[in-house]
Amino acid sequence: MNRRRWLTGAIATAATAMLAACDRAGTSLAEQARRMGEGLTRRTQRLVIPRDALAPTYDRADISPDFRPNGSVDPAAADYKALRANDFADYRLVIDGLVERPLSLSLAELRARPARTQITKHDCVEGWTSIAEWTGVRLETLLDEAGLKPGARYIVFHCFDALDQREDGERYYESIDLVDARHPQTILAWAMNGETLAVPYGAPLRLRVERQLGYKHAKYIQRIEAVESFAHIGGGKGGYWEDRGYEWYAGI
Repeated sequence: MNRRRWLTGAIATAATAMLAACDRAGTSLAEQARRMGEGLTRRTQRLVIPRDALAPTYDRADISPDFRPNGSVDPAAADYKALRANDFADYRLVIDGLVERPLSLSLAELRARPARTQITKHDCVEGWTSIAEWTGVRLETLLDEAGLKPGARYIVFHCFDALDQREDGERYYESIDLVDARHPQTILAWAMNGETLAVPYGAPLRLRVERQLGYKHAKYIQRIEAVESFAHIGGGKGGYWEDRGYEWYAGI
């Protein structure tokens, strides 16, 4: 009952604030409503679902034989091509920003960390789903190694790929908050279905954040940055697709 009262009050307060903001800034009512709805969705989910509640997992027999490698499937950037040509032997994952101990880790060093394997469903915003097995290191493990500073609120993933496939195209990026970053199923995967992650699926390293839609699962990760705000990154909305109108919080 307390949660219901809070949610009712939150909706009324947010609606009033939304209308006032429209009057002050001239922002469209539809845009304000969209932003309010996203915030309420996130807060409601966080209220009624425990922070460590797991996304559904499946058996090996459920793995999809035709997992779609959508979005960017073969980055054209010269730095990525050079790494790929050497089978990613020179790859380093950089973790910096608001951390006490910046890290630069090779694939071998990442694979030396405790690994987690999970069989989960990928829900694409386009309406299709596929099930696969993913193996990787928990993001929380690396964040604890780096030591987040008190001001860190979001984790930003900077990637090698550009969706327009031009070498000089705008690089993909994505972000999540610390609740999802520390979730036990949030991993940086280097293997898919028991094999080394293939290029179309995000090699050498991709994010799996299982309680959100597929566009949040950044591929071709180059660098991880802890930040207080992502307003200064890209278009300031928290991700490549978010800058183009997608919701920042894509919880399922």
